Amino acid sequence: MFVIGGIQKTTLLDFPGKIAAIVFTQGCNFRCGYCHNPDLLEIKQICDPDLVSTSFSKEKLLSFLQSRIGKLDGVVITGGEPTLQSGLYDFIKEIKKMNFAVKLDTNGTNPSIIEKLLNDNLLDYIAMDIKSPVDKYSLITNSKVNIDNIKRSITLIINSNINYEFRTTVVKNQLSFDDFNKIGELIQGAKCYYLQKFNSLNVYNPEFINMDTYNDNEFLFICEILKKYVKFVDFR
Repeated sequence: MFVIGGIQKTTLLDFPGKIAAIVFTQGCNFRCGYCHNPDLLEIKQICDPDLVSTSFSKEKLLSFLQSRIGKLDGVVITGGEPTLQSGLYDFIKEIKKMNFAVKLDTNGTNPSIIEKLLNDNLLDYIAMDIKSPVDKYSLITNSKVNIDNIKRSITLIINSNINYEFRTTVVKNQLSFDDFNKIGELIQGAKCYYLQKFNSLNVYNPEFINMDTYNDNEFLFICEILKKYVKFVDFR
């Protein structure tokens, strides 16, 4: 099964150094209040195992990508949570046959598929969301979380031979300055970590519409905290 929620035909921002298309998968095992893709959390409108609607069939998507050979450098696969898709591995193999670079966005809850993709050299870049320190994970994701899986994914990514980033969406009343010390300890030794400013537009939980993020000076202070643990830290 590979359930597609949508596509963005071109992006210059989401795959560092690449002109890419974005494939959005449906379904996520987290329910973060600040999620900015709430329409992708549930799997909807399934007509057959590989089809959400006639607009986004896997076959049509692969045909589109075939037509973009020589015009695009890569493909970003995001969600939702792509690693929930049983057809993810085969879909990426099809993309790699076209010689596209592949970037995977993930929440890190399925380290076994991440490990398989890395071992088989099917990923060129991976971005993993770090939701919080381990003690707040279930609270912020509104989900039951296997922290051992999160830690295993972090280790796999840090020890991989591809480019990667860790990133955290920052809602001010969810994460304190001390929480970032704990996050730093969780990803200690990582090459790259981004803090992402929370945007209250189109969120899963309407209560987050009135919530805020830190200001730039506070983000600079948080970056200094994290530089004790991570080689490169920035906010965006």
